[in-house]
Amino acid sequence: MTVEIGVIGPHDLVDDVAATCDEQPGTTARRLHYDHESQAPAIVEAHAGQVDAWLFTGVVPYTLAREASSLNRPAVFVDYTGATLLQAAVRLLRAGHDVTRMSIDTVTGTDVATTFGEAGLPVERVRSLPYRSGLSSEDVVAFHRRQRKAGADVALTCISSVYEVLRHEMAALRLAPSNHSVRTALRQLLLQVGSQAQEDAQIALGLANLSDGDDGLLKEVAALGGTLARFAPDTYLIVTTRGPLHDATSGFTALPMLRRIADRHETVQIGFGLGRSAAEAENLARRALSRARRVGPTTAVLSLRGETDIVLESTTPTPRPSEVNLAVIAQRVGLSVPTLLRLRDVRTSVGEEPLTSREVADHLRVQQRTARRMLHRLELAGLAERAGNLASGTSGRPLTLYRLTL
Repeated sequence: MTVEIGVIGPHDLVDDVAATCDEQPGTTARRLHYDHESQAPAIVEAHAGQVDAWLFTGVVPYTLAREASSLNRPAVFVDYTGATLLQAAVRLLRAGHDVTRMSIDTVTGTDVATTFGEAGLPVERVRSLPYRSGLSSEDVVAFHRRQRKAGADVALTCISSVYEVLRHEMAALRLAPSNHSVRTALRQLLLQVGSQAQEDAQIALGLANLSDGDDGLLKEVAALGGTLARFAPDTYLIVTTRGPLHDATSGFTALPMLRRIADRHETVQIGFGLGRSAAEAENLARRALSRARRVGPTTAVLSLRGETDIVLESTTPTPRPSEVNLAVIAQRVGLSVPTLLRLRDVRTSVGEEPLTSREVADHLRVQQRTARRMLHRLELAGLAERAGNLASGTSGRPLTLYRLTL
């Protein structure tokens, strides 16, 4: 099987990144250029059915596409820290610039300090502007201009449109991803593709408790690509797989068929379970149905491994988190309101900076495995997003960075 990867970025970066993809056995690259990063969501939508995965040449087009809800395939971006940032520093040193006095956009101050610290470079006078939602290229240009007036010797930018403005005004260098960074991102993407293929084949079993026969349920199950059988006098067994269920629930957030079935039945309680075997999926479905019965007469719950239960909304699209009462969120993600309030305080204190599960555990004074479970539930509910990895400082696996959006 050949994996086709859509490579999205500016003209002068896409070809080099795509060439690295083509070197990987079993992959082909579709080169998708843009003139401005704001075009990334439209490119994704135009080619969504033609690729198996997305590789963005930087975090900016990736974030724009994600926020436009355009990504329906595995997607990663090339990280500009580490080898890419050090490579740029060497180029600037060779050109005679003072790399201890520079302005850097998109990359966080923590990443700059980590990368430069390993190279023995001081960072006291290095100023960074992490990329965040809503940050425009004009904002980034203004940042570099301010730092230039404050004494910065050179501007380092990750954004092509920003570089085109700055190069006429000051010493500026545009970060280009190193081959090492591209290969790292490609490995991460292929792991996601493989994981997605395995997950899509997971067994999904549903137990539906209806008050008055199966009127309307058979048609709804057919839309899931599944089959229906009687499980008990008032309970029906739904058999499908993870992929169709994921699509029908808008990414495990809403179950529109619940409302349609409720128009015909006084009681509609559905529990779905996802497992690696039929026995595991059935056990999880039983747990989900039990919780659905406790929640209310018209409820659907999805149970996953790791004691994760998600209450599915009956309508779609799901309201934005900022518009939903905390009690509703608490019910949906299986966390208490006090815990959500504490997490919100953590999010307020750190702003846009990502956190590891260890840091969240320290803030909340809980065990790290508890923090990991919380973050996983928040991620499934769209209230936390992965922001890369951080070396753990031991021989263990790197710690995942999460950005809270609660």
